[in-house]
Amino acid sequence: MPTKAKWPEPWRCKMYRSVVACLLTLVALATSLHAQPLHVGFAHRDITPELRDERPVWVAGYGAGRRATGVHDPLFARCVVLKYEQRKIALVSVDLIGLQLAETRRIRQRLDGFDYVLVASTHNHEGPDVIGLWGPSHFQRGVDDEYLSLVVQRVVQAVREADKAATPVESVRFGTATDESLVNDSRQPIVKDGTLRTLEFHGTDQRRLGVLVQWNCHPEAMGSRNTLLTADFPAATIEWLQEKSKTPVVYFSGAVGGLLAPPRGGRVKDEAGVELKEGDFAYAWRYGQMVGELTEQALRNGRRVSLTPFSIESREVALPLENPLYKAGRELGVLRREAFEWTGDSARPGPPITLENAAADKALVTEVATLRLGEVLLAAIPGELYPELVTGAIQTPADPAAGFPRGADRAACGRHDGRSTPWLLFGLAN
Repeated sequence: MPTKAKWPEPWRCKMYRSVVACLLTLVALATSLHAQPLHVGFAHRDITPELRDERPVWVAGYGAGRRATGVHDPLFARCVVLKYEQRKIALVSVDLIGLQLAETRRIRQRLDGFDYVLVASTHNHEGPDVIGLWGPSHFQRGVDDEYLSLVVQRVVQAVREADKAATPVESVRFGTATDESLVNDSRQPIVKDGTLRTLEFHGTDQRRLGVLVQWNCHPEAMGSRNTLLTADFPAATIEWLQEKSKTPVVYFSGAVGGLLAPPRGGRVKDEAGVELKEGDFAYAWRYGQMVGELTEQALRNGRRVSLTPFSIESREVALPLENPLYKAGRELGVLRREAFEWTGDSARPGPPITLENAAADKALVTEVATLRLGEVLLAAIPGELYPELVTGAIQTPADPAAGFPRGADRAACGRHDGRSTPWLLFGLAN
């Protein structure tokens, strides 16, 4: 007869129960740590400069000597903060022509705890000069350093507020919509990136938390004669979308080089069907609304994506300074960006330029970056990238009428349609 198994002694039961309870607790803890959701936060801060008689504001984007006479609508720094586990990323958009790397570094120095802070400009041609080229004359700097400090301060405040306001995300959707008729290419060859891209964030109750928009067009609907500060058509796009959704919207510019600008030739009309033209706020507003409508289409086309985990790669690169007008601008003090000795190696700039080595070949240092956010690839480009480098539509040999034929026949980055790998491109970044 087989021996009957005996029940454990009472103390053994207690021991087994304790061990099992501990194991279950550890498993639950590990699971909860692993399953921490993505958090997202949005915030914005006003960066409109104060207009004072003794401190004129010079408007950037066309010729020198365009002094601001008033404010039509405020300029903003808008921010998205993404948090996952112990990592944090800030994506900032400012309604400026091109905030420089020096200011981005100052912003980063004041934001501890972030793995990466990206600051991109919309490339607004109706905001203050933050580079130097558009002062009272071509021989005078147009930047107010006090204003630059204000921008740095307000961006830092926006990032901190977005970080504090971050809430759990249930789902993220990536969407695209294409309409090349909404962009005019004024330089040969005619190549456009007419695709608008969106990220849409939903909370645990499926409530929309906010929207990120990336579109590829110069904010210059108001043209060169306007002297009222404005964020141009992106202001209308954002306002129109926010009124419809009651959630924050952050706008980024993509591949705008070439030169991609708002359309002409009757494409933009008012409700009565009357053609609106560049330089009119009615034109800027209606065009911004049309971009908003394209955004709504992209949101309807969205598909669910994961934005975690984060992977960040950034690199500072030295570029040889060859442009004779830029060199002259530095000599005159109009352009004050720090320069370094050009060594022939983009990865290894030489010492900073001083009086002792002023005759040396010069280089400027900039930054490029790629952020892998789960399934989504985000490229951060410091200038006005040609759409040819996005679409791969480069002619060989170069078109004789190309704006810059010397570089127009170079190899493209490769064609990306966004179907296999969702991607975003932020121009004028850092």
